[in-house]
Amino acid sequence: MTHRFAAGLLLLTGCTACTEPSDPGNNQPVEAPAQEPTGSPSLSRSVVLSGLSNPWDIAFATDGAMFFTERCRGLTVRRSDGTTTRLFGTTGSALVAPDLVCQGQSGVHGVALDPAFATNRTIYVYMLSNLSTSPRTNRVVKLVLNSDNTSAGNRSDIITDIAYKDVGNGVGGAGAHSGGRLRFGPDGFLYVTTGDNHNATLPQDPVRLGGKVLRVTTAGAAAPGNAPPAGFDSRIFTYGHRNAQGITFRPGTGQPFTSEHGPNHSDEVTALVSGGNAGWDPKNRAGLSCPDSYCGYAGSASTMPMTDVARFPTAMPPSWTNNGASQGMGPAEFLVGTQWRSWSGRLAVGIMGGNRLVILTLNAAGIATANENASLPAVRYRALTLGPDGNLYIATDSGEIWRVVPGA
Repeated sequence: MTHRFAAGLLLLTGCTACTEPSDPGNNQPVEAPAQEPTGSPSLSRSVVLSGLSNPWDIAFATDGAMFFTERCRGLTVRRSDGTTTRLFGTTGSALVAPDLVCQGQSGVHGVALDPAFATNRTIYVYMLSNLSTSPRTNRVVKLVLNSDNTSAGNRSDIITDIAYKDVGNGVGGAGAHSGGRLRFGPDGFLYVTTGDNHNATLPQDPVRLGGKVLRVTTAGAAAPGNAPPAGFDSRIFTYGHRNAQGITFRPGTGQPFTSEHGPNHSDEVTALVSGGNAGWDPKNRAGLSCPDSYCGYAGSASTMPMTDVARFPTAMPPSWTNNGASQGMGPAEFLVGTQWRSWSGRLAVGIMGGNRLVILTLNAAGIATANENASLPAVRYRALTLGPDGNLYIATDSGEIWRVVPGA
């Protein structure tokens, strides 16, 4: 399991009223108690890789090997010595996937390493496939790598029926809103985000796997503890999502948080609870003009809300709504470690259309109480992953992967 899933938020407290024990023979200075670091970190940035084709996600092995996906190419590894190998995807990969399709926003998206990767060499990839037709589907593929990460084999498709927008409609082309982030939680189960495909009924549908967060075993079966309403597919952890492209887990509690695109308003971060409804329901409604019955771009935050508490009074409340704006919220990652100073335990969120990285302060209930922008270049932030070195790695739509190192 990568370090961030096992790490808790370390709380360091000092004793301000303690006195040194009386010892006339001891004239050695007493070490001051540790203090929690204060202030925002300074950030230094370096480019690890450039010239990539739509990099989408990043995952790390504990030895520093970095696995990354490119939407229309597949999965590649960058080893700790800087050499790279294309492992899975289009022609030129160690294992070619002839069924891989790249269309619109879809193709190869998320990547996650098995919690026991060091021994079982297993990795998971989210991809669009034409193995299913009418319609094609997104799926989660399980692969086994060799010991030096130069080849992949033993492909097993553990989820094959994730909804895909196979045909364009009045609000957008084929391939839109596929979700696609993969992350293992501290509970050892795989979480999968899926999108609403510009389909009005999909987010609230009990059996189709679009507009959902799935929680499954390494074999793709429903994880114990999933609690969707009666009649729902048991793999569903939460539903009523629009297009979540970020999921991460709060240090100390392990609670999952998603980040997702709003329509023409209200990007949202949401703290998830098993069986919860995120409240997105873009079906036809009075007073709105909705092409192909999809109201996702019609109305306002009051007439077509991201979290519709009028229809779903018990919907999970958003933790943060990007100040009511829609700027293409994408990835999310909690920052962990004293090197992050006052940012340790805070949530980093990539805003693609807004070209910025936002740092959220959350209270005990998971509600954002403050936010600030990181001092980094204005780009589309596509992936955020904390590396085993404690630094933040960022994939950008401009084709680069950065290493961001915090300092005093």
